[in-house]
Amino acid sequence: MTDTTTTPSAAGGAPPPGLGSGELTQSHEHLAGAGVIKPGYAPRLTNEDLAPLKKQTWGSYNFFAFWMSDVHSVGGYVTAGSLFALGLAAWQVLIALLVGITIVYFLCNLVARPSQATGTPYPVASRISFGVLGANIPAIIRGLIAVAWYGIQTYLASVALVLLAIKLWPGLAPYAENAQHGLFGLSLLGRIGFGVMWIAQAVVFWRGMEAIRKFIDFCGPAVYVVMFLLAGYLVMEAGWSNIDFNLADGGITLTGWAILPVLLSAMALVVSYFSGPMLNYGDFARYGKDFAAVKKGNFLGLPVNFLVFSLLVVITAAATGRCSGN
Repeated sequence: MTDTTTTPSAAGGAPPPGLGSGELTQSHEHLAGAGVIKPGYAPRLTNEDLAPLKKQTWGSYNFFAFWMSDVHSVGGYVTAGSLFALGLAAWQVLIALLVGITIVYFLCNLVARPSQATGTPYPVASRISFGVLGANIPAIIRGLIAVAWYGIQTYLASVALVLLAIKLWPGLAPYAENAQHGLFGLSLLGRIGFGVMWIAQAVVFWRGMEAIRKFIDFCGPAVYVVMFLLAGYLVMEAGWSNIDFNLADGGITLTGWAILPVLLSAMALVVSYFSGPMLNYGDFARYGKDFAAVKKGNFLGLPVNFLVFSLLVVITAAATGRCSGN
């Protein structure tokens, strides 16, 4: 992979918005992904995390792997699977998923452009629109959203961990009951699982962006392998000829134009689910060696990857329903 050195001039000959005059602050320029703080940058408005990157090294695969890891998640399956509860047929859910993710694809390209061009994260890129002081408002809002997003994803992952623990050690089942060991809406086992997943994620985050890149580069394909194996196992257990792809909620019957508003709502749900990573995507896009690599990675990771994910969701949900019926 070829390294591309990025300076403030990459944004059109001027430093990124909000970096004004001030004293020279030294940075660790020998580190890949380190910010370059040059003379004239105001110390109050910049630090190594906010300054333009010295090197932008991420290629299209890195962004593809990012979306593979993000799409193939417990939250992704819960969101996609919940669309069937709206009364949509399998093919309608598939359309909603693909149209929704195509919208996300174009929006992510828009969010990525200024951060990739300047090598700066979202808080700095937002100074273009909001000004130096005004940029604090969207930065704080996105921080609050990130807290909620982190909590939701951690909770969903902890539920999967608890189910696995009970499967392996059935004697733990009583500790997963809120009636006996509940506190703040979580059982004892749930609290332990949440803490384990919280710490596991924090360890990766605290090691920096390079550790995150290596983690998602491995986990992206690894999740694919696991989900294909799971889908294959469920299909074998249920029998392909026995699988019914009519997964719409039996209590809801939609016909004619009544389908349209529900379909639009389903598309909006898909866009809303990805609003968190989409809003913060500039923090990752800034590492792209060029914008073409970002767009290619987004295309492979969103429309293409999501088509495979959508098919897996439909097949897995249909096969699971058949296995449960047995």
